[in-house]
Amino acid sequence: MTILTAFSDRIAELDARLPKLAKSILVLRHLNWPDSLEETFLKNWRAGTPALPVVELNLPDFGTEISALDDFVGSCEGDDPILQFLRRTATSYALAGRMLMAAGTAEFTERSIQLYGRPDDAYASQSFTGVDAAAFLLEKTDHLLGGASIPAGEADQPAEPFARRMQQAIDAYFVDDAVEVVVDNELSSKAIAGTTRLRIRGSAAFSELDFDQLYQHEALVHMATAINGRRQTNLRSLGLGAPRTTRTQEGIAVFAELATRAIDIDRLRRLALRIQALKHALDGADFIDCFKIFLNAGQSERESYKSAQRIFRGGDVRGGIAFTKDSAYLKGVMETHVLLNVAIRDNQPQIIQRLFAGRLTMSDTVTLGHYFDSGFLQQPRYVPPWASDVRRLAASLAYSSFMMSVNLEPVTLDAFVAAATRSEID
Repeated sequence: MTILTAFSDRIAELDARLPKLAKSILVLRHLNWPDSLEETFLKNWRAGTPALPVVELNLPDFGTEISALDDFVGSCEGDDPILQFLRRTATSYALAGRMLMAAGTAEFTERSIQLYGRPDDAYASQSFTGVDAAAFLLEKTDHLLGGASIPAGEADQPAEPFARRMQQAIDAYFVDDAVEVVVDNELSSKAIAGTTRLRIRGSAAFSELDFDQLYQHEALVHMATAINGRRQTNLRSLGLGAPRTTRTQEGIAVFAELATRAIDIDRLRRLALRIQALKHALDGADFIDCFKIFLNAGQSERESYKSAQRIFRGGDVRGGIAFTKDSAYLKGVMETHVLLNVAIRDNQPQIIQRLFAGRLTMSDTVTLGHYFDSGFLQQPRYVPPWASDVRRLAASLAYSSFMMSVNLEPVTLDAFVAAATRSEID
């Protein structure tokens, strides 16, 4: 047996073990709140007697799984990039298991920050933080909404017909893989994508914008990367939705919304508001305080509840202990923007394709490069159209990078018309 064959056998053995060890550590599923809590909270709120939700999570003991994952990490010693990938993936699952077992305590927040970051972390080697980015986006969108020319989105599509329509679109895209769209009444998010199922929240009403956003975000990014990872013949662990991939996954998915114009101003504001509310929760604001942040920003009572619930899943509704996953969205999209720019600038467009070859982190697209180049890792079967055409993507990135330096603050419509008129030829 050659050294190369022995190494390949070792990778195959480790790759077969990891999914079995990680399969029970499903973070969002274990942190879901019962729907009955929402109705009770809103009833009390409308009666003028607001009360904090009483949340009881029946979390399993992950001690056995964590111990097995720790042992697995020890089996992945070595500098090879695939061993590093397996080791880091297992470590993130073990960390998620420890986080879940610490629900309601300060340790839960510490573990959550390790996995997802903080809202006041600096972004993509820049000097500004998530809180800064959120404040900037809210200020800019406040200015745009101030003119009252942007109508409110109309959410008038029930979950069942919405899911049937989504099923048709998904069937047309994933032509070589079977994917099922199901209605789930237990979701706190509007939709969650897995490898073979896209779950839609049964209690939600959806708009036309919701369709485009969820199709681009959940189907063409989250589902596509999971399916592409599952299709890998030599490293099927690329199909795992490991906690360490969250920031990259959400970053690509939000960027996809922007690139395809599937995001609207309310969605953009929600992402920013979650950052602000999360920071307040970490600083001691309770569930009702955070609910009011969303409500005062224009969200409905029901959506304000859902938004606050996201922050306090696994935390303490009295404040100070929170789930920091929402930190990943803005940070991830900033890092995606930077990576795509650098990949095109440095003449490495293959990195863009690799982002979709499985559930990878941005650094994985570089460190695993040799294995993609050699053919050991396969190119993705499904890549969304906006990422497939590098020429159009480059044009969009170049223009958006330039516009980021344009200061609109001193510009009024009258001054703009006057300046434009002066530049015209009579």
